Amino acid sequence: MKNIYKKLACLLALGLTFVSCNDYLDDVPKGSKTPTTLADFEAFIRDEYGNQIVNVAQALNLLNDNYVTVANLSGDRLTKANYMWDETADRIQLNQGDEITYYRSYAGISSFNLIIANALTATEATDEQRRIVWAEAKVLRAMSYYNLANFYADTYTASTAGTKLSVPLITSADINAPSKQLTIQEMYDFILNDVKEALPYLPKVSQTALHPNLGAGYAFYSRVYLQMNNYSEALKYADLALAENNRLYDWVGYYNTNKAIIDVPNSYTATASPMGYNYVENYTFRHGSIYYLSREFNIPVERAQHFETNDVKFKSRWKPITVGSENYYRTTLSGMFNFGGITTVEVYLIKAECLARANQISDALNVLNTVRKTRILPASYQDISTADKTTALNAIFRTKNNELINTLIPFADARRLNAEGVYKVSLTKTVEGTNYSLASDSYLWTMPFPQGATQNPGNGTITQNVDK
Repeated sequence: MKNIYKKLACLLALGLTFVSCNDYLDDVPKGSKTPTTLADFEAFIRDEYGNQIVNVAQALNLLNDNYVTVANLSGDRLTKANYMWDETADRIQLNQGDEITYYRSYAGISSFNLIIANALTATEATDEQRRIVWAEAKVLRAMSYYNLANFYADTYTASTAGTKLSVPLITSADINAPSKQLTIQEMYDFILNDVKEALPYLPKVSQTALHPNLGAGYAFYSRVYLQMNNYSEALKYADLALAENNRLYDWVGYYNTNKAIIDVPNSYTATASPMGYNYVENYTFRHGSIYYLSREFNIPVERAQHFETNDVKFKSRWKPITVGSENYYRTTLSGMFNFGGITTVEVYLIKAECLARANQISDALNVLNTVRKTRILPASYQDISTADKTTALNAIFRTKNNELINTLIPFADARRLNAEGVYKVSLTKTVEGTNYSLASDSYLWTMPFPQGATQNPGNGTITQNVDK
């Protein structure tokens, strides 16, 4: 396996064979610096193009949340299997090169492990400063394991979480450290405990957008508890997160400011993305796919149709285009996009779902409509009003899927809802006269580990969580 990722100290990537971090620290190459000060270790958090990347491209392919060209479908068989919902394909055999999600995530975890192991004894810092960096690394490690667990393993279901396997856990930055593939329950317990230990030390104000603050800790806790169908705890931490930051971006104002550019037919002049480091909705910022750091994915026509009429957040981001025989919606924003972190809009919609689950329908819709008013043109806007729980929840799910498109969350939510069995998610489309469908119980909803990981698992073992 080739060395893809460079680190200030060293990497963890299960299955790779490099010197250990301990070896590295004992034998520093000429011209290199041994990390000893807190600033040295904190620099790993600032590695936004390495440790802060959250690549979930195949999940987006499965959802058809990004448009894949005919040429790319012809050249990438794994992408085609997911994008076209091909249950005859053996994705384990096809997944010989799509290893970025796995190794990039574990490389980041290695860096966070290094911080956790060394920050509390680092030099040139106060005890309070050391604890803050240690806590930030704890949250980022937990977030990375959550992403892996909701990509390569089945979703959390209480009745089976104690027996089904999740992903390998490693808590040392030593490349020779043993790993253990935990059960889903064990992995969620580990994630929750990491955040529990971090919360007392997280600052209210982030040092940078990449550094999780107290609001981020609460928001992530809310995300995890929602995935576990623990709505009371998810609501509790959603409220705590919103007490730290409840701002929503004014997309109506953005559209009105830029409409002279946005509304020009057949023009794809880009406007600046407001969803970067200073986005008012950020709790913590992490990049999405490494392939599109300065622009978004294009989206299929069918996906564009799921947005509400005169949703100006949508209108500000995509515009229809025809290239040869292909029709899709082309991205029209440039800049940075918080597709791997956590934002207030997600927490608002977690709160709305939890309230609806508790039959507080009116309160749930008040929260939902608070979000929608910042996205829909006033001339078109109407409150969603219903006393029916299912209607309310479906409106919440629709808004959340649209708001968090290009992130892991719609994929994780669909798996959660499918496992619950009440609000199942299935997909259909027609391409050149042929109908395609993705059933709610399809094995495609879990991604296979890459062959490089299963064939070279390092100091541990890895069992595939899917048959193909």
